[in-house]
This record gives sequence, C-alpha cells and structure tokens, in this order.
Amino acid sequence: MIGGHADKPSRSSKKPDEEQSSPFDIWLSRGLHQLFDDVANEPIPEELLQLIEEDRNK
Repeated sequence: MIGGHADKPSRSSKKPDEEQSSPFDIWLSRGLHQLFDDVANEPIPEELLQLIEEDRNK
C-alpha cells in the first residue's frame, strides 16, 4: 500500500507518544518536564514515608 498505514513504521527519534500527539501537546509535555522533572525526582521525605506506612498498617 503506497503512503498508507500498511507501510513499515518509520524509525524516528520521537517517543511513541509524540508520534500521535499534536505539536501543542508535545510542546506542553516538554515544557512541563523541563519545569517539574527536578522536583519529581527528589527523594520522598522520611516523614511522609512514615505517614504512608502508618496508614497502610491501619
């Protein structure tokens, strides 16, 4: 099939979720990652882990 979906998938450097996303979605996702990845990668405070463990034991 010429130009259809039956062709082999293109190999690109894009992430799989970016291949189906609009340019705005890609821009937003990248911007949010730039802003919040450092915070999301911080270790969880010990006090919060203790609270979670206490609640789990109830």
